Amino acid sequence: MSDQSNPFEAMMKQAQEMAKAMPGMDAFSPKVFEAMMGTMPKDMMEMMFGNGLNAGGLDARTRLLLTLAGLTMQGAQNDVAIRQTVRHAIEAGATRQHVTETIAQMSVFAGLPAMTRATELANQAMDEKDNDMKGDNMKGGEA
Repeated sequence: MSDQSNPFEAMMKQAQEMAKAMPGMDAFSPKVFEAMMGTMPKDMMEMMFGNGLNAGGLDARTRLLLTLAGLTMQGAQNDVAIRQTVRHAIEAGATRQHVTETIAQMSVFAGLPAMTRATELANQAMDEKDNDMKGDNMKGGEA
């Protein structure tokens, strides 16, 4: 047996050192990146994933609720993807009840821990949206 280190470990260490050397990477935050992504307008979502290209097919809201169901089925492990999908589903016309029922339906298949985690993440996204709307209404009322 040789005394050489694991090549994968060496590669990962090198990648970490390169990332540390990049300007601004020490301040990188997934939350900040998520906030920069924004939400696609409903008309654009309809054109790209809805009836715009597939007349008579699933609308964007339904497709996004199916995506949310799939993310929940995977164990609700991708926080950013779940919150972003919820934001887009709401923009596409889904209600809080639609989101909640979609996640609840998956509890039968994915289990209660996945449902609970997905619900927490969805509530974060919906609460942020509600707070943004309240802030916009207050700004409009002051003018």
